Amino acid sequence: MEIVGRVSGRRRWSDAEKLEILAEAFRPGARVCDVIALREVSSSLIYTWRKQLREGKLAGATPSLPVFAEVQLAQPVVPASRPVPCAPERIDIELPSGVRISVDGEVDADALARVLSVLR
Repeated sequence: MEIVGRVSGRRRWSDAEKLEILAEAFRPGARVCDVIALREVSSSLIYTWRKQLREGKLAGATPSLPVFAEVQLAQPVVPASRPVPCAPERIDIELPSGVRISVDGEVDADALARVLSVLR
């Protein structure tokens, strides 16, 4: 029977090993949590090493990991809408059947109700 356990105590990682693990963790499509489990390294170390890489503190490293780019949003260009030609004293009514009725703004409400009831 073989018992495999975690390495106890502190491990020392060379800069080359750190770079290899970082490249593996941050390649397109990779999941950092999978690399953490596979390599038995803590997530805090991965992100500490990434920070060191960005700051140029790892020997023989050229910062090749993706970095965030600044994005500026421009005001959207809204096309000017054309005004609908309609006299202010006129009421245009379009029924679901497609019938259109135009009446004066001062139309008798009872008379309009009778007309609409007939057209329904």
